Amino acid sequence: MEKSAKKKKVKKEHWIKFRHKVVWTLLKPVFDTYCRVKYGTHVKTFKDYDRECGNSGEHCVNKKPCIILYNHVTAFDQFFVALSCRTPVYYVATEDIFSMGFASKLIKYLVNPIPIKKYSTDIKALKTVLNVAKEGGIISIAPEGNRTYSGRTCNMKDSISPLCSKLKLPIVLLKIDGGYGVQPRWTDKLRKGRIDVSVSEVIYPDEFKNLSDSELFERIKTGLYLDEARDTAVFKSKRKAEYLERAIYTCPKCGFSKFESLGDITTCTGCGLKVKYNADTTIEGVDNAFEFKYVADWYEYQEKNLNSTDTRKLTEQPIYEDTADIYKVIPYKKKENFATGASIKLFGDRIELETEAAEGTGKGSRTISFAEVSGIACMGKNKLNIDVGGEIYQFKGDCHFNSLKYVNFCYRFKNLYKGEENEQFLGL
Repeated sequence: MEKSAKKKKVKKEHWIKFRHKVVWTLLKPVFDTYCRVKYGTHVKTFKDYDRECGNSGEHCVNKKPCIILYNHVTAFDQFFVALSCRTPVYYVATEDIFSMGFASKLIKYLVNPIPIKKYSTDIKALKTVLNVAKEGGIISIAPEGNRTYSGRTCNMKDSISPLCSKLKLPIVLLKIDGGYGVQPRWTDKLRKGRIDVSVSEVIYPDEFKNLSDSELFERIKTGLYLDEARDTAVFKSKRKAEYLERAIYTCPKCGFSKFESLGDITTCTGCGLKVKYNADTTIEGVDNAFEFKYVADWYEYQEKNLNSTDTRKLTEQPIYEDTADIYKVIPYKKKENFATGASIKLFGDRIELETEAAEGTGKGSRTISFAEVSGIACMGKNKLNIDVGGEIYQFKGDCHFNSLKYVNFCYRFKNLYKGEENEQFLGL
């Protein structure tokens, strides 16, 4: 009689590897020097915070696992966060960095970030976070899920508070102040200035165990909120306004419009309005009075203007026309060339595409109704990801391409479509 074969237990692979510590030990001095010189960073470590607060032993966040929450300002934020720690940090990162072929494999091997889908609830990512916490790792998350275009902290996802409650780890609220002045999301060029990175607060488990999710969420929001619309610092650059058109698509004089920037001047192509961007991040009219003092004020006006518009009526003529290359994203693997130089037309309820296949087999047309879009997001400075029917397409225009307007118009349509005319959230 044959014995029944016993199933072998598959050894669970750990997320945290010894090599991560080796890599960070070797690279930390390099990144520390680079960030100081290039970004003007002044990083206050967790150790400094614990010493100031008189914390030690079991409550010392420098020696124990924790979850770091930070406001998202620059493309280099993850390095600023890491410089505040003495051990490797495991970042929750969008799927875009996992779809770059060999480069993604190298990043995964060296630091093993936790992938998450940007515009949806990702159960797999949440499970990974829990597993990393069990292994004793330090986890880092930007609750906004987006870099700010305006200098004011973006909308945060309230799902962060139940996650923190479940992890039962100290919550470190890390503020990055000055990042918008040095590197606004809409620019390609760094400005010479200062970025201060410091812990605003540590919330320990015994403090938040009796708080409701909403109470904890409010505390997190308050601890991380930052408004860089203030003229208390100087950020030097010869091209201060360059590519502001990636963030602004509404003119206070002529409505929905396009802009062009050169040096420190941004010009509306519709009415010729000229706006100057100053070293202290204020803005002013050129040969005319301008009603906004900061980009953040202009950005806020832009959102209010769109939220007061019934975009369902803007369906006869395109509001905007662009040209972009389109890639089909194979999540966590690669991007495939789908179309080059595609014509894109934005309407109040849809996007119309006219493409020529990458293989040169001929032209094709397609309409993407906002009603069928399951996810849409700005990636990086000005790329656009759209999820339609489970397929993700990435639009990459030229250096002037504004991806934000597509996200905002789509969200405005969906709010109206659901009967939520007063909903203000436009995707960021």
